[in-house]
Amino acid sequence: MNLIKPKKKFGQNFLTDKNIAEKIVSYLAYKKAKTIIEVGPGKGILSKMIINLTVENKKFIEIDLDCVEYLKKQFPKIQNDIINEDFLKIDITKFKNPLSIIGNFPYNISSQILFKIYENKDVVDEMVGMFQYEVAERICSNFGSKKYGILSVLIQAFFNVKLLKKIKPESFNPIPKVYSAVIRITKKTNNINCDENLFKKIVKLSFGQRRKTLWNSLKALNIPQIKKEDTIFAKRPEQLSVADFIYLTNLVSNENI
Repeated sequence: MNLIKPKKKFGQNFLTDKNIAEKIVSYLAYKKAKTIIEVGPGKGILSKMIINLTVENKKFIEIDLDCVEYLKKQFPKIQNDIINEDFLKIDITKFKNPLSIIGNFPYNISSQILFKIYENKDVVDEMVGMFQYEVAERICSNFGSKKYGILSVLIQAFFNVKLLKKIKPESFNPIPKVYSAVIRITKKTNNINCDENLFKKIVKLSFGQRRKTLWNSLKALNIPQIKKEDTIFAKRPEQLSVADFIYLTNLVSNENI
């Protein structure tokens, strides 16, 4: 049972460097957390340290049944807290919140995990996660960068973000073809003082045609011509800070969209 082979269908690259595992867990603040959720514990290199953290509840969500059985044998103390489900499908609001989320996330669903955290931002206080380096850069990039995009804006609107450590491929089994990075996001606000649904819609429309000016990419919103006088519409989305997108949302929010 010790010889669990990584499965491509789950995007598994097991972390094997114990020193890095210790670092990752040490990045977790969990000051406000009532529950820590580990996503994809695999063979438990992070789990064995998470178990000892002084938090009321700990949940280990693992989609791979082989890994679940392995974890239950290795860590009988937490066997009732190991959940054999898909993190993307589970309702994380059912756990006692605020939540701290941690994991060595599968590359193939890393963006989906971040969107899930965004959609559940009211209950998520922080996240420490391992991502493909390019994805980590994208989340943490500032406006003015070509890497700046939808997830950058949505996550940074509600969370402080920081790229903490670049990880070499040799730290995993199997060895990926790319570098990885650990990032931390921590809640900074629950209210961005604008219509959040419209904010999200504007961000997605803007970056959906990122080479166009905002006036052209937002045509579907039927913004009155008089609003075009505001110079913000002559810009392209990567030129706008999060604060600019909030301003833009408020600028058009009084229209029937």
